[in-house]
Amino acid sequence: MKPREMEQIGIPAGAHKLAGKLLRHAAGSGLNKRERQDRLRSVAADPEAHVADAIFGPLALVLRDAPAPERPVNAEPVPWKQWGQDLDQNAIEQMENAARLPVAVAGALMPDAHLGYGLPIGGVLATDNAVIPYAVGVDIACRMKMSVFDLPAHAVRAQPDRLAGAIEKETRFGIGAKFQKPREHAVMDEDWSFCPITRRNRDKAWSQLGTSGSGNHFVEWGVLTIEEDEALGLEKGEYLALISHSGSRGAGAQVADHYSRLAMNQHPELPKAQRHLAWLDLETEDGQAYWRAMNLMGAYAAANHAVIHDSIARHLGAKVIADVENHHNFAWKERHLIGGERREVIVHRKGATPAGEGVLGIIPGSMASPAFVVRGRGSEDSLHSASHGAGRVMSRKKAKTSFTWSGVRKLLAERNVTLLSAGLDEVPGVYKDIHEVMAQQSDLVDVLARFEPRIVKMAPAGERPED
Repeated sequence: MKPREMEQIGIPAGAHKLAGKLLRHAAGSGLNKRERQDRLRSVAADPEAHVADAIFGPLALVLRDAPAPERPVNAEPVPWKQWGQDLDQNAIEQMENAARLPVAVAGALMPDAHLGYGLPIGGVLATDNAVIPYAVGVDIACRMKMSVFDLPAHAVRAQPDRLAGAIEKETRFGIGAKFQKPREHAVMDEDWSFCPITRRNRDKAWSQLGTSGSGNHFVEWGVLTIEEDEALGLEKGEYLALISHSGSRGAGAQVADHYSRLAMNQHPELPKAQRHLAWLDLETEDGQAYWRAMNLMGAYAAANHAVIHDSIARHLGAKVIADVENHHNFAWKERHLIGGERREVIVHRKGATPAGEGVLGIIPGSMASPAFVVRGRGSEDSLHSASHGAGRVMSRKKAKTSFTWSGVRKLLAERNVTLLSAGLDEVPGVYKDIHEVMAQQSDLVDVLARFEPRIVKMAPAGERPED
């Protein structure tokens, strides 16, 4: 009998060797295969009744005296609420599985939700003093940043080559993208030596500072229309703005991989459906190390965007007159009303935007549809969260067989968008209608401004996604 089969009938990993030895002994005693396996199942089901068994008695004693296994998941999920209709059923099942974790206390699913690892993209999960690396995500602290410039909005039409050249010169796209001469930022003076994984990746992180990576990451120029006076401290009207979307690059991916494996090794009792939801207790050394590494990756992601925007501003000789930014793919210590009691919990937002009362954020659409600057309304039901974008409606593989560049270029031309580079797996048709997504979360955020993309750059076709 294979180890997996033994685990399925209730024999823990520590007793597999003894069980295998006794099965071989049973074969020598004349029991056929079916009789041996039936006897083993009986012992696993009721060890106390088989302690005197001539063959399997030693195993029955081990199973009887073993501590009761931790119940991996709860029978009933903790309360969680869904926004949006016709969501991916796989994402709903993932959210339900997450809500059954012993450490879960509340959850929410945003209208851009789709399938992810462990927690779905668009999933929000509050836990009790525990952090789940895969509920944060592989691209730790993936982030949005918008800068509004003192250049006229019509510069996107009048000076497209100058603006495109600034993007091409001041950032890099692709998995291994880096600068030969590393950019400077105070984040590299932080302590990166507190754990082996951050210490080993410091130089790599430095070389990638100011780069944009691959997948759904982008840098784009566009026209920002402010719809109410004093939003962002500016008057109503049109402005030239730059938006970027990227995270903690290779260093963040290494942190995610290391600590997610560590968490899964610490929770072998979790069934397959919850395996990627393994957690680290924040009272443990491992939990504290991940928390510190996650926050360092958050600071690094913020620095990454700052370097991109500052470099482009200097390149153009322009001044930034307003800016907005926010993380997603992160975990925060926050106080929320849980079961009628306000308490501190760990809120994971995997592909979800913080939307506490008055909190500003950016929710993008696609390369040919608008992004929105929003102000959170502080919904307790959503754990102060909103969507992080439009959300995918198809896999990357399907996208490559569903679209052609001739059709996509026609759409981009109709919408006055110049595309510098991208893959077919990121074209507008792979995303939901951002207007519908925004309508489905009107109780979570108020729209302050609308950004229409005009010059867009993403990683070229063929790059492995890291989002």
